[in-house]
Amino acid sequence: MGIRIYKPTSPGRRFMSVADFSEVTTEKAYKPLCVPLRKRGGRNNAGRVTVWKRGGGNKRLYRIIDFKRDKFGVPATVETIEYDPNRTARIALLRYADGERRYILAPSGIKVGEQVMSGPEAEIKTGNALPLRNMPLGTFIHNIELRPGQGGRLVRSAGAQAQLVAKDERYAQIKLGSGEVRLVPIDCMATIGQVSNVEHENVNYGKAGRRRWLGRRPSVRGVAMNPIDHPLGGGEGRSSGGRPACSPWGRPEGVRTRKNPRTDRFIIKRRK
Repeated sequence: MGIRIYKPTSPGRRFMSVADFSEVTTEKAYKPLCVPLRKRGGRNNAGRVTVWKRGGGNKRLYRIIDFKRDKFGVPATVETIEYDPNRTARIALLRYADGERRYILAPSGIKVGEQVMSGPEAEIKTGNALPLRNMPLGTFIHNIELRPGQGGRLVRSAGAQAQLVAKDERYAQIKLGSGEVRLVPIDCMATIGQVSNVEHENVNYGKAGRRRWLGRRPSVRGVAMNPIDHPLGGGEGRSSGGRPACSPWGRPEGVRTRKNPRTDRFIIKRRK
């Protein structure tokens, strides 16, 4: 895949770029694996906004993705590579030998017609899913489980990959893209290879409207608000705020918010 650059025919086009979608083989989704997706605009079940800057955007169908890869020992053929509006990575439609179809996250470099398989007996090949116990050290992986049978939780976005760096009887050490080294139970499943759409980080949206299509509303600066709405608000004329950047509730930026002592022991090396 690559990046397509537009000619500067307008201010919005001047810096805009898009993926060329050269790896996508069909525009139609497999309908039996699609369900309606209701928009919530950042609101919870009580109707209150709990996530700011959400709302609007184009309609979407949600594609049901097989993050568990639990159909062991049955070979599958890649039928199509598709665009998924709900994630940054591409997805692949697999047709198993028994006729069943499932969507998976498409690994980088996979092609239509290739065969993939999951299970402890699967070979070390891009797109195959197997337990960490059965992988050699140094393997690049994605879609990693945190508990056996839970389904992939880590390393699922476009271009992401982690590396298996060590193993013992109970745990495997995974080096994530952030630099963090984490313990994962050795019987957890993972998929070999890097997630597709590697060039996603180089795409320039070019204009605010393109973010609105994705359901992202504008972000208002604290210094532009009134004092009742934000600690940085108010003042005569334009002001710089007079204090370090913070949230509307006064929490400073850059302060670590992780509070989960139950899982701290699984982090060998932090990203910072």
